[in-house]
Amino acid sequence: MRSPPPFPPHKYRTLATLLAFVFGGLGLHRFYLKGFHDRWGWLHAAALPACGIVMSLAPRADWFYWYLPLTLSVLAGCLEALVLGLTPDDRWDARYNQGSGRQSASRWPLAVVIVATMMVGAGLLIATMARLFDLLYTGGAYG
Repeated sequence: MRSPPPFPPHKYRTLATLLAFVFGGLGLHRFYLKGFHDRWGWLHAAALPACGIVMSLAPRADWFYWYLPLTLSVLAGCLEALVLGLTPDDRWDARYNQGSGRQSASRWPLAVVIVATMMVGAGLLIATMARLFDLLYTGGAYG
């Protein structure tokens, strides 16, 4: 029988932020940080099947509505990436690395991921709002 490791695994903030940025719509960052028992992670993961349900229930609807559950999940993932990336090292270690025996020291790759998240997330938010208002107020006259 194997004995458990002496320390719990160290959680890297840069990796968690990158997972939230790239795969936030599927909740991979939540599973990395909290394991497979995390309900919010499963809510993110349910966005993809929700798109299929919307497609089957409203086959004549605009494509925007088909992918709206996944789009909202991706936007939430971008927001979570910013929150994770901007958490100070001491608070990060107190929350996710208690007893790991190591301290976090964030470097410039984290800043690059945060800037990319801000650019892509803001662009996606603006595009989503613009398309939603176009569909609601003009019936999709502009696209």
